[in-house]
Amino acid sequence: MSTANAASAGGQRLDKWLWHARFFKTRSLATRVCNAGGLRIGGEIVAKAHHTVRPGDVLTFPQGRHVRVVRVCALAERRGPASEAQALYEDLKPPSRESRMPAPAARPPGGGRPTKRERRALDRLREPE
Repeated sequence: MSTANAASAGGQRLDKWLWHARFFKTRSLATRVCNAGGLRIGGEIVAKAHHTVRPGDVLTFPQGRHVRVVRVCALAERRGPASEAQALYEDLKPPSRESRMPAPAARPPGGGRPTKRERRALDRLREPE
């Protein structure tokens, strides 16, 4: 579905909307999050950046160390200033301490790089359940 067809059908590419709404600095970062499969639309996992998003959809996705939950209010023609971007969505769950992802494991200063065993232990801690 081309961009013109998506706009006429009342939808927009997911990665493009996330970039227009200024959740990600570049469109390639938004595409990477979409393709990683960590994004949900209405509770359904979405693994493609070209998925069409429409007003009224509820998106859940990781952003930095926070999990964001937003409702799409409008679609955008361009990536405008932050004031325009904030009008595109309604924040259903503002970032709080509870929604933060765990902090990376602390290492003593001068500890150097982690060993293979330490790295594997860190990977086990970071894996989603």
